Amino acid sequence: MRQGGSQPFRRAGWLGVVPLLIAGVLAVCGVSPASADDITTGNRVFFRGGFAALNSNRGGELFTDGHNAAGIRNDGTTGYYVGAGTDLMLTHDMWGMFKEVGIVGEIGVEFKRWNSKTVANSDTSGVTGVSSGSLSEVQMTMLTVNVAPKVKFMQGTDFQPWVIPFGLDFHVISPTSSQTNYLDIGVQFGAGAEYRIWKQIWLGVDGRYHLAANQTNTVNNFGTIGPYVAVGF
Repeated sequence: MRQGGSQPFRRAGWLGVVPLLIAGVLAVCGVSPASADDITTGNRVFFRGGFAALNSNRGGELFTDGHNAAGIRNDGTTGYYVGAGTDLMLTHDMWGMFKEVGIVGEIGVEFKRWNSKTVANSDTSGVTGVSSGSLSEVQMTMLTVNVAPKVKFMQGTDFQPWVIPFGLDFHVISPTSSQTNYLDIGVQFGAGAEYRIWKQIWLGVDGRYHLAANQTNTVNNFGTIGPYVAVGF
């Protein structure tokens, strides 16, 4: 598009006045507009999954196996997780203090399935006295929503290791505890690395440990490790 004359206005109409005014103000203030690459670099949408393990099992509870009424404990501690989230770039150089050290804000959600067994439960006749109750399969699951700062090293390269020094977790356990509590909070710590395989497609590995406050009267600490794929935007 040629500069000068009225051609830009004829092509963009009156809306073209807005970017021209913004550019003029930035020029007067001595500020250079950021390019599209500068605006988008560092942001990610990621999808991850892998192995998960609880520190302690939940066998012998009312809702997990009816206090072991049928002689079968729902006491598995290992399973899988799937999750997704987004990384939002806050600074590419730690606010001017360290070159190539970026900080992103992660918002994520994660589902875990620990175990399942056909056991007695809160609807079993031997537990409640209700004659219609019987053994049934009880799924042991957990949902976590987290917000965390993530420190990424080697900005501007295809290989970028990272650490999560701390993060805030919100947990929902299922089935509920024997005291019918199901909400918990906690912190997480993590480390990993990612590699750009093509344009803004990244592959990485992710390991985390979650320390819960155990507000549910159950021990909800756990760890996860697995791969992920991320798309930059």
